[in-house]
Amino acid sequence: MRSIWNGAISFGLVSIPIKLVNATESRSVSFRQIHTEDGGRVRYKKVCELDGEEVPQAEIGKAYEDADGTMIPITDEDLAALPLPTAKTIEIVAFVPAGQIDPLQMDAAYYLSANGVPAAKPYTLLREALKRSDRVALAKYALRGRERLGMLRVVDDVIAMHGLLWPDEIRAPEGVAPETPVTVREAELDLADALMATLGEVDVSTLHDDYRTAVEEMIAAKAAGGEGVAPPAPGEETGGGRVIDLMAALENSVRAAREARGEDAVVTELKPTRKTAAKKATAKKTAARKTAAGSATEKSAATKGATAKGATAKGATAKKTTAKKAAAKKTTASKTATESETTAGKTAARKRTA
Repeated sequence: MRSIWNGAISFGLVSIPIKLVNATESRSVSFRQIHTEDGGRVRYKKVCELDGEEVPQAEIGKAYEDADGTMIPITDEDLAALPLPTAKTIEIVAFVPAGQIDPLQMDAAYYLSANGVPAAKPYTLLREALKRSDRVALAKYALRGRERLGMLRVVDDVIAMHGLLWPDEIRAPEGVAPETPVTVREAELDLADALMATLGEVDVSTLHDDYRTAVEEMIAAKAAGGEGVAPPAPGEETGGGRVIDLMAALENSVRAAREARGEDAVVTELKPTRKTAAKKATAKKTAARKTAAGSATEKSAATKGATAKGATAKGATAKKTTAKKAAAKKTTASKTATESETTAGKTAARKRTA
């Protein structure tokens, strides 16, 4: 790999000569612009807008455009004269936990290579110190005419540096979050958790650019005299659809993920979250209390009913007893009256005979 910058890491009073090498490369398929009528290559020419003449690269310089459109020429000598202590130095300013770096700040990545045999010992010292501390180094460095911020960390046995954006280059996410109030149900969160658990982890090294592969296949087919690749059949397109039923979409996603892994695709009872389990337990207790209260009420009502029935029965028995006594009295009176009438009749007969 070809180095793009030579300098040194400033680690306190220790200086480590290093070479900067690009750690990443673009694999995107690049295209050229052509004239569609005859296939001729279209090229750009750098033309001066004052005289209309094409300008060679050697005569092209830099300038800063002021607010009123005035061009202020800036030469390489002007830039070189600026007090830039990091012009050839990666100056470490602090060691911080890796979690303190916002991923939004991440930019280009480089490998730092020890430049020469004398640099091997201090290079290894810094690498091992970073490993043991479980921290990363924040540093300033200059590249392509400007001072930048970087983060040094260990990758295998190499010190890597990530270019970082300055904090004031990160835009605040104002107006990005949904403004409409949305309520997410526990059941939806349960399904989302199930989907996350089903998808699980992935070996990043197995991921690849499917679009780039398709472009390369299409180019190969055209180069061989073919017509390229067939367009996707209706219904094969992915993305762009509007989710109408979120629960159904989540359930289908869990089912598809399980089928892809060769697992049981049935989406049944989900393990409730702690909050859901607590709510269900509370609901069960409440229902039990209501049931117990209802049973007690029914028992009380039954007891009262039984008491009332007993009282009614006693009253009916008392009435019957009274009626019987009254009937007995009437019978006794009737017998007495009959006996009196019989006695009187006998007395009268005796008088007549005499």
